[in-house]
Amino acid sequence: MNKKAALHNLGCKVNAYETEAMQQLLEEAGYEIVPFSEKADVYLINTCTVTNIADRKSRQMLHKARKMNPDAIVVAAGCYAQTDTDKLKNDGAVDLILGNNQKHQIAEVLENYWKERKKELHVIEINRTKEYESLSISRTAEHVRAYIKVQDGCNQFCTYCIIPYARGRVRSRSTEDILSEVRTLAGRGYQEVVLTGIHLSSYGVDFEEKDKQDLLSLIRAVHEVNGIKRIRLGSLEPRIITEAFMEGIAALPKVCPHFHLSLQSGCDRTLQRMNRRYSAGEYREKCELIRRYYPSPALTTDVITGFPGETEEEFRESYEFVKGIHFYETHIFKYSRRQGTKAASMEGQLTEAVKARRSEELLELNERRTSEYEKAFIGKKIEILLEEEVELDGKQYLIGHSREYVKTALEKTEGMKVNDLMEAEGVKLMENHILLARATA
Repeated sequence: MNKKAALHNLGCKVNAYETEAMQQLLEEAGYEIVPFSEKADVYLINTCTVTNIADRKSRQMLHKARKMNPDAIVVAAGCYAQTDTDKLKNDGAVDLILGNNQKHQIAEVLENYWKERKKELHVIEINRTKEYESLSISRTAEHVRAYIKVQDGCNQFCTYCIIPYARGRVRSRSTEDILSEVRTLAGRGYQEVVLTGIHLSSYGVDFEEKDKQDLLSLIRAVHEVNGIKRIRLGSLEPRIITEAFMEGIAALPKVCPHFHLSLQSGCDRTLQRMNRRYSAGEYREKCELIRRYYPSPALTTDVITGFPGETEEEFRESYEFVKGIHFYETHIFKYSRRQGTKAASMEGQLTEAVKARRSEELLELNERRTSEYEKAFIGKKIEILLEEEVELDGKQYLIGHSREYVKTALEKTEGMKVNDLMEAEGVKLMENHILLARATA
């Protein structure tokens, strides 16, 4: 009888990609993949450590797996396994610990464990390696869009962030390897790819001079792949937005006008304490540059409220800055004290009540700005890639996203199906930020 494996992912899009890659490795090794809620012979949790809450969720899922089948093999993989190895070594719920850059070994590690039945640790000193871990996917859980991991690690060392310690230094995937995966996915019908990484803007900085590539050259190469109609970019650092970069991507019609430009704070003093390497003024210039090349781009960002030492005046400065940029979406995070980072020992730690109040103010602003941006597409021509069929108010709709990543619904008509690219016109904004549109071609 085939052994059953259940996988659960915590954390970012890079983690999700790696979980899918490990699942495909297990399938190739003969495992039957079952939902995590079912009884399995192997439970694999790809853990996250970005906050203390993420650590706690990782431990909870490992213990949940052990309760579901006390005889199963429970595998802790990924970032929490990398940073809190000692704690997991002493955790009776865990059988195998698989750190970062070791996930490609999942099938072999399990095969050995079935023979020995002895707790094993597969964790390297991640900051010492220069090797990009070879993982790939031939399909993804999404029907029309595929996330492609192109880079790992980060050299930035922002004072609030544990990720450089969990993921190590920048390591870039070879362009040929990426293109091979993109061609495979295009051949299976995927029309949209999202280039993602731990610090995407750093793609290629670790390559030797003779192999020199950067993010722009990678985007140009992916643009040439037949079958791919859309290219999206993961989170970018402001410094990558230069005249040359914008001129380069604006000449590539497959690149979507959707840019996630990480901010964290609109106050220079807070940015300095965070070790972010730009000023608020420089960030504004980058947004203006994007808008010179794209008439109505979707600009999205991240903001942390309640960073240590953030005064009411500094928060107000950050709030007004965010208000003035007119983002499509702002992802707001209350500062979470993360042991092992510089910010954890900074003076001026704020109360949860202060963080929550400031967060609520930004959330209310975000709600207004998101609706404003979406309503601007009423009466405008948009292109939608259809992703799923749903029922709304008793009618059947096909829902997808515009090139700007606005969620859009078309009432289903004969011949329309998932993975169609449709030309449409915005009609009205429905509930839950869904733009109703009508097909025009």
